[in-house]
Amino acid sequence: MRVDRVMQEAREDRELAPYGMRSARSRGRLFPEDEHPLRTRYQRDRDRVVHCSSFRRLEYKTQVFVNHEGDNYRTRLTHSLEAAQIGRTVARALGLNEELTEALCLGHDLGHTPFGHSGEKVMSELMRDHGGFEHNRQTLRILEVLEQRYPEFPGLNLTWEIREGLIKHQPDSDAKAPAAYAPGECPTLEAQLIDFVDEIAYNNHDVDDGLTSGMIDIDGLRSVELFRDSHDRVLARGIADPSVVRHQVVRGIIDRCSSDLIETTLAHLEQGCIASVEDVRRAGRRLVAYSPAMQGHVKALKEFLFKNLYRHYRVVRMGDKAGRILRDLFVSFEAEPLQLPPNFQKRIPEDGLQRVVCDYIAGMTDRFALDEHRKLFDPLVKV
Repeated sequence: MRVDRVMQEAREDRELAPYGMRSARSRGRLFPEDEHPLRTRYQRDRDRVVHCSSFRRLEYKTQVFVNHEGDNYRTRLTHSLEAAQIGRTVARALGLNEELTEALCLGHDLGHTPFGHSGEKVMSELMRDHGGFEHNRQTLRILEVLEQRYPEFPGLNLTWEIREGLIKHQPDSDAKAPAAYAPGECPTLEAQLIDFVDEIAYNNHDVDDGLTSGMIDIDGLRSVELFRDSHDRVLARGIADPSVVRHQVVRGIIDRCSSDLIETTLAHLEQGCIASVEDVRRAGRRLVAYSPAMQGHVKALKEFLFKNLYRHYRVVRMGDKAGRILRDLFVSFEAEPLQLPPNFQKRIPEDGLQRVVCDYIAGMTDRFALDEHRKLFDPLVKV
């Protein structure tokens, strides 16, 4: 039996919670397209994200550790995959649309610069007088303009719910969304999940990578209650191998955070008498949330990581070096735009020089940025 799109849409109607977003009820695409006979709209969106160039480049973009620091550390790509896995688990437990959630998780970091948050900070400074830079807006720009894969339209022509969810990645962005994306209106529950599953993924893999790197240690992390409780449970099982202990502790924290998120969100939905996607949008506040106790636990973990990992002298050195590289590139391309590839040069009259330079640099991987810097500033390297 062939399960086509119509059958899958019918299954969504039967199996999703009443507040889960049905693909057949999407507000559609900016440029109309015929529906696919086998795949739902959100399945097509997910596939378009996975197959685009910007997604592939995440493999060599920094999460915390620059790519050449080692092969075992997370990158933007592996982070996005881990977030998608957590997102699908939570979405399924809540009766939400898994394909919509997965597409949002996989696409949420496409707009990040090379070298992680250090790169974004520098790009924001360089673009301060030229329209600014923020990675969520850059993600939307990539999906709507920069990815060129179809003859009929620019970008990937994703559904409205994907684009809205990405621009409203965080709660404070709801009111500031562009006019085309219902500013002041809450996004779908699937979109509301993304900020949390993103945080669950990066908090826990930063713990894992931080321990692997030796920049943080078990004794220090035991000052954080969320880690200590999970660590004690693992030790009580008699596990001795430090590597297995580490992985089991991280697994336990992910499970505890995800379970709390599910139960608290279900309670909010019941309290708010939420019975439709329209109720979600009219709620006036985000409904996906942790319990107050878990909020405190997660805050303490994030504060520990900020102080002991993100501000570790080795990470700060990596970030400072990355900042110098991006500044050098920006100034050089701005001073002589003919150094840009021809396909970027031709966009300067329409988009402006600084925005085109920003697009070019923001789309680079860590290693490509390093190579470009060597080509421009090392006289012994061929251009």
